[in-house]
Amino acid sequence: MRLHRTLFCLAVVAIAAFQYARAQTPQSTAEVQAILSVLDKSADDWNRGDLDAFATSYKNSPDILFMGRTIQHGYAQMLARYKSAYPTPDAMGKLSFTQLAVQPLDAHFATVTGNFHLERTAVGGGNADGYFLLVVEHTPPGWKIVRDATTALHPPASK
Repeated sequence: MRLHRTLFCLAVVAIAAFQYARAQTPQSTAEVQAILSVLDKSADDWNRGDLDAFATSYKNSPDILFMGRTIQHGYAQMLARYKSAYPTPDAMGKLSFTQLAVQPLDAHFATVTGNFHLERTAVGGGNADGYFLLVVEHTPPGWKIVRDATTALHPPASK
């Protein structure tokens, strides 16, 4: 009998812990949609050629981290790098995202994975593709990117 009570108590604690953890994660469709809206807005801003607006998808903090060809810290450095790498509308091209997946971590953080595609002219550098892993944080103004690990795929060798 004592074993049954102990197992019952453990089951109640486990269920309560699961429910608590579930309540702490942004699993609602509204939260996932809010995170995806950040990416939609960033693509729209990029496609308008507005890097300053595009950068508002990132948390304006010296603590953010961008990992691409190099590792950069801070909002100002990230924005300067984008402006240096994409100085013209031709270099920016048109940005699109595919295969987006949001993975909630808790009430304040989630990851987003996906693929990017830049449609550009030869003058602008040609098309570019790759994938990314973002960590987003729920801040008072909304979801913001705090970690960005982006990998560009090398174009296929020409024959």
